[in-house]
Amino acid sequence: MIIRDKPTFVQLFFALQGSVLPRIAPRILMLTGLAAGLTWADRAAFLPLAHPSAAPFAIFGVALSMFLGFRNNAAYDRWWEGRKLWGQLIADLRALGRESEVFITAPERRIRILKAALAFLHLHRANLRHVPDDTKARDLTGEDFSSAAHPPCAALDRVGTELAAARNAGETDGFGARALAERLGSITLAQAGCERIATTPLPYVYSLLIFRTTYLYCLLLPLGLVDQAGWLTPVFVAVVAYVFLGLAEVTEELSEPFGTSVNGLPLDAMCRVVEISLAPRLGQEVPAALPPENYHLS
Repeated sequence: MIIRDKPTFVQLFFALQGSVLPRIAPRILMLTGLAAGLTWADRAAFLPLAHPSAAPFAIFGVALSMFLGFRNNAAYDRWWEGRKLWGQLIADLRALGRESEVFITAPERRIRILKAALAFLHLHRANLRHVPDDTKARDLTGEDFSSAAHPPCAALDRVGTELAAARNAGETDGFGARALAERLGSITLAQAGCERIATTPLPYVYSLLIFRTTYLYCLLLPLGLVDQAGWLTPVFVAVVAYVFLGLAEVTEELSEPFGTSVNGLPLDAMCRVVEISLAPRLGQEVPAALPPENYHLS
């Protein structure tokens, strides 16, 4: 996620960090070059072009804009739902820390429960991002969950095992065990919601239709502009290509909210927020919040 405080006009105009321009620039240059070639061929009478009315291009552009807007809204809904689910996970783990202190009398048991819960959060982050498990989960619990069929669930099962052991050992009563089990269920629901987003991408046909129609529009656009715009036709094509290709690329990033792109959710920072909240209950030094690097909070 990009974190910038009130950037100036110049910074907004020339900022590349967080922009999709570096990825779409080759395509924009290609379309601009083709438009320049067609304009030269028409102006030099080497290959006179047809000069249709601009009305069909206006209608085509409006339809394409509406479809891009619909797809962008669908992608942003996925991004925002992912943020809400991780907000719920942060709240649930903070509540688990308080409830374990209220309901579980054995300090060692409380620490094992909270460490397993933190290990789950780190494993959940790694699972959503499809990255290898780091050492944080093993450092917290001393247990290697990487061999499990689903490492985040294995860590969450460890929390459930500790809660059951606490109930059997008389370290909590029935009401406390039920409250903690309900908290575990809430965490599981948020986990399943995140995995639903991560494993169910936007329909491929959306991407196929958007990119095909965008390229088709930009390739045909010089025909409608060259008669009126003349040598400025490549400039207008470049602007239109930047808008449409940029929106399509932004949609691709937002539709994968747990990815490692600069516009993805800052899962590392959110894991650190939970570590900060639970550190006093674990008897550990409170770690510092993760700062953004070059305006990027990972």
